[in-house]
Amino acid sequence: MTTAETRIEKDSMGEMPVPADVLYGASTQRAVLNFPISGRPVPEAVIKAYAILKASCASVNNGLGRLSDRRMKDIHDACGLIGSGLTDFGGIARHFPIDIYQTGSGTSTNMNANEVVANLACLAHNQPIGRAKDPKWVGDEPEGQGGVHPNDHVNMGQSSNDTFPTAMNIAVAIEIQNKLIPSIEKLESALAQKAKDWDHIVKIGRTHLQDATPIRLGQVFSGYASQMTHAKARAKQALAALGELAIGGTAVGTGINTHPDFGRLVAQEVSKKTGIAFREAENHFEAQATRDAAVEASGHMRTIAVSLTKIANDIRWLGSGPRCGIGELRLPAVQPGSSIMPGKVNPVICEAMMMLACQVIGNDAAVAAGGSGGIGSLLELNVAMPMMAASLLESVTLLANGLGVLHDNLIAGLEADEKRCADLIEGSLAMCTSLVPVIGYDASAKLAYEAYGSGRTIRELALVKQILSAEQLSELLDPDSMTRPS
Repeated sequence: MTTAETRIEKDSMGEMPVPADVLYGASTQRAVLNFPISGRPVPEAVIKAYAILKASCASVNNGLGRLSDRRMKDIHDACGLIGSGLTDFGGIARHFPIDIYQTGSGTSTNMNANEVVANLACLAHNQPIGRAKDPKWVGDEPEGQGGVHPNDHVNMGQSSNDTFPTAMNIAVAIEIQNKLIPSIEKLESALAQKAKDWDHIVKIGRTHLQDATPIRLGQVFSGYASQMTHAKARAKQALAALGELAIGGTAVGTGINTHPDFGRLVAQEVSKKTGIAFREAENHFEAQATRDAAVEASGHMRTIAVSLTKIANDIRWLGSGPRCGIGELRLPAVQPGSSIMPGKVNPVICEAMMMLACQVIGNDAAVAAGGSGGIGSLLELNVAMPMMAASLLESVTLLANGLGVLHDNLIAGLEADEKRCADLIEGSLAMCTSLVPVIGYDASAKLAYEAYGSGRTIRELALVKQILSAEQLSELLDPDSMTRPS
């Protein structure tokens, strides 16, 4: 990079060349140079959450008489641009480039946000980028004030130590509320409809992958629908855990350099902007020294992922075949399954869901490690927050998108093979279970073994051996009645 392509900015450590056209300053540039690790910047959701937070803090500081109307407006306008994706400036990634693997408190990202907001305020007053720290701007200056300073004004009453955990909670909560819960509800509704539509279809049950007593296909899918009902409840529990915000604790939870009402009022402002019920942390020392809320939320995401594996794996088993497997379900053919075997269709959506779940489970392990004492939670501050935020957000995104794909590309087009279901039931040895109350366990077991050895069905052999009358067998071996024992 040539000298002409840079500008010189200063921070507490001295001068730093910064790319001429970026909105950040010296502190951000130092972090860019210090952490070239993954090439993955802090997620955009966290940056947009920072915009919500900084605007809310400006409103509260203005209401407390600490920040002028003009500076509040400048911060609001800048945060609005960030929330809209900085589309006129080349996008968020261009101006928020710091790697996930940075200082564990997220200080670099907090300063990145402060610098971008301050420099956007410069541009709003036709001042060049980098003039934010000047005590006086040159030219026509409203209220005789200087610029919006990244530390004195954008970061007023705040610390990286309470803003990053706050932005992290806001970001994840917004994604859960706006993306994950709607995806869960959509799939829940579709599974419940399948349960209703297929309630008349009786199939063989299976335990230990072996034949068991009959069950209605609708009953099976009602179980899947119930899993999604529970998933929705778990997502809402995650929201509640994330609702406590660390803001107001500043450096170590004591609230030094901020107003005693600041945290409560900022939480109220954030709630207004997001429609999510946020509240000031009951104990700021817990809120900043730990990330237990994030660990809890991640645990709920892991549980939802595990639920997803049950549904996806069952469907791929029940759809195995089409001629040499179970074949009770017909999966929609969404793409060719083999480069060598013509006509093969694989359960690709199910497989994608299984891989997705593996990643969510891995992310949960990372979040748990990041929240652990001596690793991330260390004395008065957790120092693994950027990684935890990125991992948790990835889990929420994967689940929200994956559940949508499962609905659109699998469940919506899933069909039942009623004849196959009926044929498998009739041939199952587990049909003898309903005979136990009449002829006893031992006689029923003997009948099952003999039927298996002879290749006959339970019904055929029982008729030949005249164990019971045809009428009695018809009643006792009615598969549908076995699914309605009451």
